[in-house]
Amino acid sequence: MSICKILEMAISAGDRVAVTFGDRSLTASQLRTLARAAARRFEGRPAVLYLGANHPAYPVALFGAVLAGVPFVPLNYRLGEEQLADLRGRHPGALELGPADLDALIDPALLEPGGPGEGETPGAEPAGDDVAVLLYTSGTTAAPKAAVLRHKHLLAYVLNTLEHASAAEEEAALVAVPPYHVAGLANFLTNLYTGRRVVYMPAFDAGEWLETVRRERITHALLVPTMLARIVAEVDGDDAGAPTLRSLAYGGARTPRPVLERALRVFPGTGFVNAYGLTETASSVAVLGPGDHRKSLASDDPAIRARLASVGRALPGVEFQVRDEDGAPLPAGETGLVFVRGEQISGEYGGRTVLDADGWFATRDRGRLDEGGYLFIEGRADDTIIRGGENIAPAEIEDVILDHPAIQEAAVVGVADPEWGQRLVAVVAGDAEPEEIRRWVRERLRSSKTPDTVVFREQLPKTETGKILRRVLQAELENTHA
Repeated sequence: MSICKILEMAISAGDRVAVTFGDRSLTASQLRTLARAAARRFEGRPAVLYLGANHPAYPVALFGAVLAGVPFVPLNYRLGEEQLADLRGRHPGALELGPADLDALIDPALLEPGGPGEGETPGAEPAGDDVAVLLYTSGTTAAPKAAVLRHKHLLAYVLNTLEHASAAEEEAALVAVPPYHVAGLANFLTNLYTGRRVVYMPAFDAGEWLETVRRERITHALLVPTMLARIVAEVDGDDAGAPTLRSLAYGGARTPRPVLERALRVFPGTGFVNAYGLTETASSVAVLGPGDHRKSLASDDPAIRARLASVGRALPGVEFQVRDEDGAPLPAGETGLVFVRGEQISGEYGGRTVLDADGWFATRDRGRLDEGGYLFIEGRADDTIIRGGENIAPAEIEDVILDHPAIQEAAVVGVADPEWGQRLVAVVAGDAEPEEIRRWVRERLRSSKTPDTVVFREQLPKTETGKILRRVLQAELENTHA
């Protein structure tokens, strides 16, 4: 069974409008017709590369590739030519769909009776073990690599966590995350499955996002932290004026607590959802739901209040385990390496699995589980700084710096030091003096976690999904202080 099952189920449940883009809308059955036409074009190619922005051609190309039995590969069209050339070179003979090709995939003539979208599809439906999508990781600490998502992984995520056709007909989801990110893929599939209309934004702009929410009467949306911060800054006053917005999910990177608290104020009637997942896990594996947000904010219990900083609990069919450096499981409350297991977990790159013998995937995140099963992520294991023999998690220091009212962004990295092995350098965006930031941290954490140096920038380098590019900062600082 392939992810086309999701499309067929959407059609059988009433064939609602599936996608809206500007003044153009397509029903689920129209998507299927267009996908069949695309499949004939894609047949015989080793892969389909999608280099466009959000567009109704995205789901057409996705399902067209599935029907043609070839992998769908959405690439980051914002990359430089050298980087794109490298990724293209990994897929010789693939069909490339750039911005100029997208409108042709949704040509109204293709929907006319007797058009190329009618008739049989090129081949047999792919099986669950067949490759559906190749997604390149963001490469925040190393060169990107292609994560393999098979049909069974995507179907497990959708079918295990959602109720088919559960959305009311008026519900609409706004998708502003880029199409080459796992959230863009999963967001479309989940909303199609539940019967919710997907409204695409070609590019994110905070003001336009708010206008679209109001105009399209959006009920659900997903944002990365940088987007949420810009929307909060855009709101003039204490209410965003978005009464239809019932659910706002955020994830993809750590969200500074001040941004989240302000967002909760400007969207007072909205339920917030913190979603944690990775490319290799076919999207979310843990969720902190609206009830958890409200309970954490209202509770006098420090342990429950602390859960606002967690990513929630495992989704159905997903298990977590925290291990020490030797691979031994750790009890609740102790920090270690986070492992995840479940049907939706791929953990595969180019035919090479990285799952252990029991099916566990190493997320390369450091974190801990509390007694209630809530997962707290403390940062990437690769980010750990070793200063004078002490392991230091940058996230703890960054959270303290971000609590300073004059700071908007912060990243702490380790720079080689002959005496300490590594010394702490805080790179921040904001308006304060370096010594003020050092004093601020020293008063809240012990002196060994106080940055040795504070460097100010107008903004920090980030991926499209808001993850700070630490390898870029690391290289710049190493060169500066060499």
